[in-house]
Amino acid sequence: MPSPDSFILERDAVMCHYTEYVADYCEPFYCKDKDLDEFFSKDAFLYDTELLGKTYAWIDTANPTQIVAMVTLANDSVKAKFIAGSARNRLQRSVANAKRGMNYPAVLIGRLGVSAEFRGKGLNIGSQILDFIKGWFCTSDNKTGCRFIVVDAYNNEKTLSFYEKNGFKPLYKTEQEERDFLGLSPNETLNTRFMFFDLKLA
Repeated sequence: MPSPDSFILERDAVMCHYTEYVADYCEPFYCKDKDLDEFFSKDAFLYDTELLGKTYAWIDTANPTQIVAMVTLANDSVKAKFIAGSARNRLQRSVANAKRGMNYPAVLIGRLGVSAEFRGKGLNIGSQILDFIKGWFCTSDNKTGCRFIVVDAYNNEKTLSFYEKNGFKPLYKTEQEERDFLGLSPNETLNTRFMFFDLKLA
């Protein structure tokens, strides 16, 4: 078992493409979230086959059958013309006027999960993954332009606080502003909040 402040992904884990071979070799991934556990055990492979998302796993080097964490990434874009004026201004605030457009390239965090064995121990695995993604898309050998990292974060205090702590901002300042833009009726639940991180500021 890892001890607090002792597990560093870059040093203590190996990142790999999550395939059925990796899944068969490793112990089942379990992060105490039914939706995430089901996605990584079943849907991740279909997303990969259909080129809709690519899942990466970090494997514990001390225990090669233990998956520490997983993330699914996909290409995306932020379509400014479909965003309400105040939110669009918030998004474009750091973009040079000459380069402000209607679409901005982005990478979408489709799913992110940390094994239950590595959660709640002061290891900050989730934050380490976000730091990795930020660095990955800012390096000089990155093969494509990517301005933002975006995520539809679960609309609960713990998840929103996690992303905010890691520099993400909600596109819409309030739930009501987001609800109004999405056209949700009063009895419909806002399950996620759209959040973004500007890679230019990383």
